[in-house]
Amino acid sequence: MAKSIAEFEEETMAVETKEYRAEARFQRVSPQKARLVLELIKGRGVQEALETARFTKKRIAPVIHKLLTSAVDNAKYVSGEQGIDLDVDSLYVKQALANDGPRMKRIRPAPMGRAYRYQRRLSHIIVSVAERDGGSSQLVTRAEEPAAKPAKKTAAKKAAGKTAKKAPAKKPVAKKKSGK
Repeated sequence: MAKSIAEFEEETMAVETKEYRAEARFQRVSPQKARLVLELIKGRGVQEALETARFTKKRIAPVIHKLLTSAVDNAKYVSGEQGIDLDVDSLYVKQALANDGPRMKRIRPAPMGRAYRYQRRLSHIIVSVAERDGGSSQLVTRAEEPAAKPAKKTAAKKAAGKTAKKAPAKKPVAKKKSGK
């Protein structure tokens, strides 16, 4: 008999980590600009992410620092309420998003009595932290690959390389002389 979807999800999600989040909604910055700072902290340990947000020279960086602090405080509070043993040093930034909020339509004066329309973008910023399992608090930048051996050319490839000749270059076309 086929398994139900709920049974399948329970098997695949045997190890579930608790995620704690904080939101800052209706921030007066475009999502694109907020993502510049969020990309710097995504996947890092909480302490390193807080330091990065603190010393980033962007206008939204203090808001993200405050939001990250709020997410860590939420993690402490919820784990205390539920009786979960939480190691704050093993927290890392699991998710950092900047979604579109509503847009404010504005008008700017233009030459000859006309007006140009533009939009002020707002964003909803979401930061969620979770406890890292392995205990390593370093950012994993790439998976380590085994050292590849240098490829040697086979005899067939060498022979094919010698027989292939370049096509002769075309001769430049001579200019016509005008006879007057």
